[in-house]
Amino acid sequence: MQYFATETEAIFYKQPRNFTKLDTPDILSYALGATLYMPASMPNIIEMIYSQKYQDLKSLVIDLEDAVGDAELASCQEKLIQDINALYKLYVQKDIALEDLPLLFIRVRSVEQFQLLTSELGKHQEVITGYVFPKFTAVQGRAYFEILEQTIAQHQLTLYGMPILESQDILYKESRMTALFAIKDVLRQYRKRVLNVRIGATDFCGIYGIRRRVDATIYDIAVIRDCIADIVNVLGREEDDFVISGPVWEYFSNERILKPTLRATPFSEKDALFARQALLDDYLDGLMKEVMLDRQNGILGKTIIHPSHLRIVHALYVVSYEEYIDAISIIENNDGQKGVVKSQYANKMNEMKPHMRWAQKVLRQALIYGVYNESANFASLLLNTPVGGSKDDQAQQQVEHYSRL
Repeated sequence: MQYFATETEAIFYKQPRNFTKLDTPDILSYALGATLYMPASMPNIIEMIYSQKYQDLKSLVIDLEDAVGDAELASCQEKLIQDINALYKLYVQKDIALEDLPLLFIRVRSVEQFQLLTSELGKHQEVITGYVFPKFTAVQGRAYFEILEQTIAQHQLTLYGMPILESQDILYKESRMTALFAIKDVLRQYRKRVLNVRIGATDFCGIYGIRRRVDATIYDIAVIRDCIADIVNVLGREEDDFVISGPVWEYFSNERILKPTLRATPFSEKDALFARQALLDDYLDGLMKEVMLDRQNGILGKTIIHPSHLRIVHALYVVSYEEYIDAISIIENNDGQKGVVKSQYANKMNEMKPHMRWAQKVLRQALIYGVYNESANFASLLLNTPVGGSKDDQAQQQVEHYSRL
């Protein structure tokens, strides 16, 4: 897998690197990007993976929990087992290589189902990256990770777990800190198996009968914003450094009431205002705003439910040239000689000690998603054309790109 593997080099100052499920956890935790959730009932999942139908798809969750009705659970569980067995057969026959497989996870419904699936799938779990554990609590979570460890040892596998924080004891203020620190103790014990911690904002909202509008972000809902802040506070500390993934964006069409939030400037410079309008027509400016707020709040990674969201999220994860140069400057000047230096752009101060961890995270993100050229930005990828291309070339590439969304 590699982000933007077929894009022109003119967009990138530093190209993204390749990765597979066998890379180290510190790489994989950053590499998940926009994780597409699909119900286990979805037909042709393996055909979609094998044909690489979605070029931007790098991580995928097959869902046996909320996306599957109670009445169809048994049939979906059996279908999932058949799908993984079929994918494993393609893999051992060398019809599909490990580097062509997305980071593939299964979201289970219960500890009992997880035990059954690991037993049924056995060695065939080699083609998956891990499991997603819903409504994660300290007690239930310990049981999940104990089974995961046993499965890894029994079949000599590389597997990971991703807990979803979405239960009442985390949302309710009076029990939140106790619950979070108990969960933190479990995650520390199994640290090498935890790729990231996911936030189940849809379940959180449901507890209060709230649903965010398409023209709002999750941070506009005060009770959820407050909870997210505490999750980052407890699990995002320097000594733990868990990667925390942002809540799902659940819209791909709706009626707009409020004013759009996507500026025209990045697109007008490329004579491509109609491409901006296409994003607005699909209500993707809300997703873009929420992804930027995720990043501002120390969150990386996004749960999505539609393939058209993949490229949007990933384009916003590519590190800007200015960020990259600042990060390099901070690390190179961290020799005790200076405490602060003026940025190369002469528009900010770079402090060695306070900004060091930020710089390290930026460089890790740059490794996976790449660095834009100085004259490029997210619009360059959304338009699928480098800055400076001819207007005719830009228009044709824009049509081709948006016809795929």
